[in-house]
Amino acid sequence: MLYGIAAALAALFLAALLSALLRTLALRLGAVERRQGRLVALLGGPAVIVATAFVAGAGDWTDVAPLGPAAGRLLVAGVGVGALGLVADLRPVPLAVRGAVVTAAAALTVPFDELGLPVGVVAVGWIVLIAHAFTSLDHADGVMGTVAVVTAFALSGSAAAEVMDGLATLLSVLAAALTGFLMHGWPPARIVPGRCGGLFAGFVLASAAVLVHAGRETGSSVGAVFALTVVATADAVLVLVSRRRAGRPLLCGAADHLVHRLRHLGVTPQGAAVLAGVTGFAGALVGMLIDLGWVGAAAALWVAGGAVVGVVVLLRVPVYGTSFPGKPQVGAYLRVRNR
Repeated sequence: MLYGIAAALAALFLAALLSALLRTLALRLGAVERRQGRLVALLGGPAVIVATAFVAGAGDWTDVAPLGPAAGRLLVAGVGVGALGLVADLRPVPLAVRGAVVTAAAALTVPFDELGLPVGVVAVGWIVLIAHAFTSLDHADGVMGTVAVVTAFALSGSAAAEVMDGLATLLSVLAAALTGFLMHGWPPARIVPGRCGGLFAGFVLASAAVLVHAGRETGSSVGAVFALTVVATADAVLVLVSRRRAGRPLLCGAADHLVHRLRHLGVTPQGAAVLAGVTGFAGALVGMLIDLGWVGAAAALWVAGGAVVGVVVLLRVPVYGTSFPGKPQVGAYLRVRNR
């Protein structure tokens, strides 16, 4: 217990310190993103990765809180995926290359011996999709970090309930590191996670969800992992359906994500991040309760219903060929990328 508290505090303060230092370095090196005349540093991802890897690795190395083989492989694979994201932040990396690397990393973490080959292959594909979905959540300040924090905390509780102490420790440290980053990444952000932070957080969370639910009943497992990742899933569905209906290229970036639409409805950048976080918390709570056996798998249907209603409502918000209402600097909190 005492180590867990100390590890979380260490990861939080280390991530906050590194975010401040890397922001200065990014501005000097030009590793920035322009948001309507406003330069924002792109090196928030490395701060989260270094803080998570250092604190979790120190606990494992000193044998105070061993990660175990599965969580150890997950951390190493996650760092590799994050490194790929860092390269993609600094220079163009084809989507096919990113997908191939994340697929290979996912194959190293999926427990094929427990899931079997067919289900294991599906799990690998799902990890790849969720990792990229979390990257897409970085379309607005504070959204990806907030959603990832609540998801990591819920998954940590689920892992602890399964007596997967190493994985629970890793997820707790990740949640604390993301919280430290959010001290600088809350809107208006001074530094953003970029593809590096999005891929790392999404990959670790998706892979951890697979590890926690491997060998469990299919219905409850599917319901729990959906609830745990409902915001990223809903955002991805919203974008794909919207672009399909508008006849736009599916992989061509546009201001048509979840928060873009909330901004058109007059929600402030901070309010949009809070709404995403509250929605993510509600889904993560349901997922954790399913894992703990306090509610049945059918509870996930309420989450799915809410997600469907949200997507249908937001699809009615016009986003193509329109500008954000209000002051000109509103767009400074949002970005568009090829996602």
